[in-house]
Amino acid sequence: MPDAPACGVRSMVEPLRRVLIRRPATTGDFAAAQWRTPDPGRLVAEHEAFGELLAGLGCEVVVADPVEGMVDAVYVCDPVWVSGRGAIVLRSAKPARVGEGEAMVPDLEAAGVPVIGRLTGTATADGGDMVWLDAETLAVARGYRTNAEAHRQLDEILAPEGARTLRFDLPHDQGPTHVLHLMSFISPVAHDLAVVFEPLAPVTLIQELQERGIRILPLDEDEYHSMGCNILAVRPGVVVVLDGNPRIRRALEAAGVEVHAYQGGDVSLKGDGGPTCLTRELLRAP
Repeated sequence: MPDAPACGVRSMVEPLRRVLIRRPATTGDFAAAQWRTPDPGRLVAEHEAFGELLAGLGCEVVVADPVEGMVDAVYVCDPVWVSGRGAIVLRSAKPARVGEGEAMVPDLEAAGVPVIGRLTGTATADGGDMVWLDAETLAVARGYRTNAEAHRQLDEILAPEGARTLRFDLPHDQGPTHVLHLMSFISPVAHDLAVVFEPLAPVTLIQELQERGIRILPLDEDEYHSMGCNILAVRPGVVVVLDGNPRIRRALEAAGVEVHAYQGGDVSLKGDGGPTCLTRELLRAP
């Protein structure tokens, strides 16, 4: 894409032109980060193959070095959010992830992505709690990972580009020690189509999708637990999924969606982070 900007994201499904991924750390306290202990060789090999898949689908893949000892840092979606103007450095509520946002700043700067804001004080938020509904509306969860102060600060940071947040309250589910993100149960796959695990989705979110004319592909409970709802759109109707969820794959294909699967037994399943978690989108543009 000649003369393309370095960054800019205001959609979940426009063509993914540039994306940042981080090689996984092979040492660290996996148990404290609530991983099932991975095999180091498979962890690295699966991540490398994932990056090759994205590149083969037309994405410019920026690969950052691992942060040794910070095993969750491979999931680059959460520490930073990218809007239309640049990167917003977030603050994690998970003790094992504190400091990941600032650790990404040198990688963002090397990729030509400016930092336009930082969450400060008591604000906490994860990128997995955010979904663009349109170019002016960022859906943001309110839950154990993302709090009210984060909403207030995000509104201030996004205001200069004419965007705002729209709040969706999350259920208690399995409590504060278990990760539940907005993107745990919704993945847009085209402008008018999203995969949703309806039992955990707020009623207001279901209603918002219906009002926008966005059709829902429902996910079964067993495939929810194997991250069947963690789907990365690389362009409208073309997606990357974690291998192993055949029913939602068949439903996507029946809806005309082109599906590409990767093997993630170690890099995804053992750390509870699928393709959206492994990627920090830098540029989406027609």
